[in-house]
Amino acid sequence: MSNYNFERAGCKDVFHSFLLENAKYVGDFEFPVLNTQIIEIPTKLIKFSEIFSTDDFDAYVHFFEDDCKIERIWNHPRKYYNQLKKFRGVISPDFSIYRDMPLIMQYWNIFRSRAIAQGLIDNGINVIPNVRYGDGRTYKVACEGIESNSIIAVGSHGCIKGLEDRKYFLEGFEFVLKHLKPKIVILYGSKPYNLFDRFESLTDIVQYKNSFYSKEDK
Repeated sequence: MSNYNFERAGCKDVFHSFLLENAKYVGDFEFPVLNTQIIEIPTKLIKFSEIFSTDDFDAYVHFFEDDCKIERIWNHPRKYYNQLKKFRGVISPDFSIYRDMPLIMQYWNIFRSRAIAQGLIDNGINVIPNVRYGDGRTYKVACEGIESNSIIAVGSHGCIKGLEDRKYFLEGFEFVLKHLKPKIVILYGSKPYNLFDRFESLTDIVQYKNSFYSKEDK
């Protein structure tokens, strides 16, 4: 496994091993361990798709967008490092995980998010880990490589409208809180019907309804 971390002379790095050059691994699937140490709460967020069309860099970049808009950072991560360095930090990518996906694809999308986060960290960019999960088979895996007692992000957009979706989302959210014990959860999306009241004793949830944070939403 250790040889994976280094590019091979004369070979195209189709595995993106450069992202994990300095990585240490954890768990059965050997996800990279993210050393984040973030102590600030973003005052505002901006979509990844908008990073080249703004001069307001006092924000964290997020990837809560359609996969077609964020896939490019996996394809060409180095292309975006210099621009992302202009911002206060980045919430790691939110590649989709659907419960009807083959399980290995769900794990792969979690891994890709971790690998990109590792590359960003190695290039001096502040990263808040995003935790994306599907059903119970992914809850533990979604936490691997993320520090306990830190700041994490979770996206609720499109995950709590249907009763079955809501069940898995809240069940997974509770697992994440009890497993990682985060100091703060950045929640991107809605939290209606007092669904999150029972989690207030476990962590501080800071809600972002859209790309700009308002204290009224907290």
